[in-house]
Amino acid sequence: MAQDAPGGRLSPPKWLTAGMRPQPAPVPWAAVARAAVGLAVPLAVGLAAGQPAYGALASMGALSAVIGDTADAYRMRVFNIAVPQLFGAAGVALGALVFGRDWTAVAVLTLVALVSGMISSIGSVASVSGLLLLLNAVVGAGLPMPHPWWKAPLLLLAGGAVVLLLTLFAWPVRGGVPERSAVADCYRTVAAFVRAAGTPEHDERRLAVTQSLNSCYDLLLAHRTRRHGRSPGLARLIGRLNALIPVVEAASAAKLRPAARLGPLPEAYPAAVLALADAVERGRAATAPGEDPAAFLGLPAPTGPSERALDQALRYAAAVCAEPGSADAAPDRLGRPAAPGERARRTARAALLSGASWRYGLRLALCIGLAQALVSVLPVPRSYWVALTVTFVLKPDFGSVFSRAVLRAFGTALGLLIAIPVLAEVPRGWWDVPTVALLATLIPAFSAKGYAFQTAAITPVILLLSDLLNHQGFGLVLPRLYDSLIGCEIALLAGYLCWPESWHTRIGDRLADAVADTSAYVALAFSAAPGRDQPSRPRRRRRLYRDLSAVRSEFQRALTEPPPTGTRAAAWWPLVIAVERVVEATTATRVRVEHGVPAPPPREVAAIAADLAALAEALRTGTPLPAPSRDTAEPSPDTADDVLGPLRREVRAACAIASPVLG
Repeated sequence: MAQDAPGGRLSPPKWLTAGMRPQPAPVPWAAVARAAVGLAVPLAVGLAAGQPAYGALASMGALSAVIGDTADAYRMRVFNIAVPQLFGAAGVALGALVFGRDWTAVAVLTLVALVSGMISSIGSVASVSGLLLLLNAVVGAGLPMPHPWWKAPLLLLAGGAVVLLLTLFAWPVRGGVPERSAVADCYRTVAAFVRAAGTPEHDERRLAVTQSLNSCYDLLLAHRTRRHGRSPGLARLIGRLNALIPVVEAASAAKLRPAARLGPLPEAYPAAVLALADAVERGRAATAPGEDPAAFLGLPAPTGPSERALDQALRYAAAVCAEPGSADAAPDRLGRPAAPGERARRTARAALLSGASWRYGLRLALCIGLAQALVSVLPVPRSYWVALTVTFVLKPDFGSVFSRAVLRAFGTALGLLIAIPVLAEVPRGWWDVPTVALLATLIPAFSAKGYAFQTAAITPVILLLSDLLNHQGFGLVLPRLYDSLIGCEIALLAGYLCWPESWHTRIGDRLADAVADTSAYVALAFSAAPGRDQPSRPRRRRRLYRDLSAVRSEFQRALTEPPPTGTRAAAWWPLVIAVERVVEATTATRVRVEHGVPAPPPREVAAIAADLAALAEALRTGTPLPAPSRDTAEPSPDTADDVLGPLRREVRAACAIASPVLG
């Protein structure tokens, strides 16, 4: 429903317009330059050879590579660009083989869509690979490709190779810099978190730390999986990242120190983390040989358990950063990834045996089959655009189907406003080269702003390259809009409304799982005596924060859905934040116990864990919450020594938030 604007005017609801506002993001100038050169050079070569269609196909391959170049580390960029390009080449070959064969094309593209949807559940690279497999199969089945059959795949690969070479141009000079920068950025994010202890910004900074650690561990551990033999430099970076975990936990504990009401920690603590960040980014030891690693930190004398924990964690991190040649300077707190062969077997089993994988695949296959059947029966001009729109919209792992359909239509309309003067006024020929170069610069710049703006940037480029293959000029504009709207309608009707899981969300089940895991984490955190902290606790905490990040992302995605999904997600959203605070309070309390605070009675720990387990069960079943146990509702008589007080308050707050929603 529309909402009243401040001036009394009706305005669309926020869930509908959320993605239409550009996100604040810096312009990636290096990516902008690569896109301009990568798309313009193949087109120029094709024009010089008298084969503009060949140049257009190569530029389409370059466009796919530009869109897929989202990693930072060079080895990952090779993987992220090259593997999807191979799938894209296979897709265009399959599509070309069924060009002009209406019902055969329907059957083949439906099968390709099933495979594309199923492999999307494996991971991000597999998802992009599945996207290009289906997208290029649709293009090959809808546009005449040059003969023989292998020429189109080869041209697409050549265009992707141009972008890949441009991407790797600085590798000999900057090899290892992205990895060091990622770890150094983690240190700087933690420095901001330490500075925010005891301030209103604490929760926001904790979320930033979680996101930064997730991203950095993904980068480094994915590296190590592909390099089966351990690299000393890479292992050293992982050790320095692992050394940051005690600092994060101590910063959480600093929020609970009695002096927190007087203000933040002394500036010497975040300054010490920033000094370590500079050492990591330079790739050198934090101190000179023989120098005390902790001497340069300049830390004040700690005055309580939380500050003692932070002091000890920073000294430990300084010692790790002072070891220039140690590959095992810090324990591997997340464990080592499995060998590549074992990981391949796991992902294959996940794709073939997962119910979600089959649902995604069948959902995508149904919509692609309907789109191809429709254009086989009705005289739809440039019919392949219908299936292309379905392909882009109906990627369940890419976000909300509903919001992507709305944003796709909005972005297409915006892109057509850019394309109309280009197709109407720019003469075909050599003028296309600077035009494509200029339009290509918009793709990386707009992609960071959101999906609608990425669509707006890609649309005129695809239209211009398509015109080099079809020579329809301005006649492409209106069919492009019509076909996009038809594709969005198919995705909404057959891919959204016909699937109950779309509008009967399972976000409550995901949140219930996270709460149950939090209950187990509380029990684990206090299962050992002071000085004998469980080695598995940091791994459990990191895994739990990662799971909560995934839950948070799922809820944010659901907030863009129409009612009742969006309304229900909005009601549960405060509980997501409350559960994160419970996890942090558990960690902080354990750290304080390790540094002098009396250990809590096991009976009280068990009561808190039981209340969290009851909350998880209530979330799964939708039943009202039972009354909290006496040990949770009533603090210890000696409140000054009530070490579980902060944790108890967070659990009570979480239950209070959930109670009205559960009824």
